[in-house]
Amino acid sequence: MSAGLSIRRAVFATLALCAAAFVTSFPPPARAAVTPLDAVERLYRAGRYDQAIEELQAAVGKNPRDGSLHYWLGRCFFELRDFARAVVSLEKATTIEPANAEYHHWLGRACGRKAEESNPFSALGLARRTHREFETAVRLDPSNLAAQRDLIRYLLFAPGIVGGGEEHALEQMAALALVDSVEADLARAEYFATRKRFDQANEQYQKILHATPPNAGVCLEIAEYYRDHEDAANMQAAVDIAAKVAPSDQRLEYYRGVALILANRDGAQAEKYLRTYLATVPPSSESASHASAREWLGKLYENQGRLDAAATEYQAAILLDPRNKVLREDLKRVQHK
Repeated sequence: MSAGLSIRRAVFATLALCAAAFVTSFPPPARAAVTPLDAVERLYRAGRYDQAIEELQAAVGKNPRDGSLHYWLGRCFFELRDFARAVVSLEKATTIEPANAEYHHWLGRACGRKAEESNPFSALGLARRTHREFETAVRLDPSNLAAQRDLIRYLLFAPGIVGGGEEHALEQMAALALVDSVEADLARAEYFATRKRFDQANEQYQKILHATPPNAGVCLEIAEYYRDHEDAANMQAAVDIAAKVAPSDQRLEYYRGVALILANRDGAQAEKYLRTYLATVPPSSESASHASAREWLGKLYENQGRLDAAATEYQAAILLDPRNKVLREDLKRVQHK
């Protein structure tokens, strides 16, 4: 395997997990007064990224030195998977406001995603920049928990040639523990899982769940671990705790549906949960992807022997996530049954 391909895969693995990116919600940068961004943020939260971009571009034309406008442009381009333009916009934001940790954090994410689609030489530089931007974000604001977790993931997955390394990751976990013990425990559990020390990962996750997590995002991150390990009982337990912490959180519908499919029970209710999720939660990098919801509907229908319906869902998932090879294998499997 070439060094460039290895780097791209490492960055891909890091950014795929940034999700953490995806389950925990973090507030946008504070602003002192009401601005046109109030309308833009409403469009963004509703998943209407194209409309938000139109509003932002008009605003940039009037005030090109407003870093927040470029930041939200970058966020919108990121959600539309236009990572090259996301990088350009976020670079402008960090140039205008170099001390804003959130801008550097999202620039790091955009560089990481752009690296996935780049040639080996470009991927090398983008990976290093991803590392540098995450480090800058954490240095500027150690309380930015999402940036802390993304930096740790990068260190765990990236090869040493671009700054990765287990020792550095463990050092960063220790630093995170001084800021937020729960996030540090989550990072430690993720470390165990990446090193295939699953008993220790499970022990860590159970410790967090039994200590009453501070928000639903923590529980849902744990639910994803059990989803990926096809552990229906523990996934359901994590979802139940999330529901107690935040009973009105719309993201719960996805996890409830997946847990039922893993347990192979109440398919009608599982389908209802996932359809509700798709109808009520806009597509966003900060929540379970619509492609994943479609994939699980495909699994449900495949288990029920409804192969045409399963193929339809897998095809819909591929349109949303065209780089996902697993989805293509799923579609090929049901088409040949």
